[in-house]
Amino acid sequence: MIVKYSDTRCRWKALVLAGAAVAVLWTPGLGLAGPATDQVKGTFDQVLKILADPTLKGEQKTKARRAKLHKTVMDQFDFSEMSKRSMGRDWSARTPEERAEFVRLFTDLLERTYIDRVEGYSGEQILYQEETVDGSYSEVRTKIITKRNQEVPIFYRLQKADSRWEVYDIIIEGVSLVNNYRTQFSKIIRTSSYQDLVKKMQAKFEDEKRTELGSPKSKVR
Repeated sequence: MIVKYSDTRCRWKALVLAGAAVAVLWTPGLGLAGPATDQVKGTFDQVLKILADPTLKGEQKTKARRAKLHKTVMDQFDFSEMSKRSMGRDWSARTPEERAEFVRLFTDLLERTYIDRVEGYSGEQILYQEETVDGSYSEVRTKIITKRNQEVPIFYRLQKADSRWEVYDIIIEGVSLVNNYRTQFSKIIRTSSYQDLVKKMQAKFEDEKRTELGSPKSKVR
């Protein structure tokens, strides 16, 4: 199946990054958070509020719940930048129409993966460690403490857009989400074609839609 994130310890949580901590803690001795950390935490708080809302619980409320999660995700992530970085050098060969189509498909892929993971959240803790800023770029370093007391470092890379900080990459245990996808996309383009990559992404999109409607998944490879 296309674009499957690497399966190593806790990497399935790659997109839980934007909102999955009941207990949010500050690591002692590192001082006050910076604006990028405040914004990441604000997203956590919004998602937690949605997940805890009793009027949005249950299968019958899935559409309404996911609509609210969608807005929260769209406000926090720079999907255009993530798409560009995930395509790497292949991006320059794409037409404006192809770029727009790819951003749409990639955004849908990431958003659906995120929402699926968030709705399966089971109460892990997140520790905020530090924030580093270099001009219009920032990195917020956090750590997830799992139920088995394992530590999973997750770093958020953001860039400033007007007065907001927007996530453009996530580093899970030293592995970049963007780089991971770029490797997969590049391989498909190199061994087949860009058009084949788009067909695979479109097929996955349709497959997920069928699943939401209760139809069985097709075999997408």
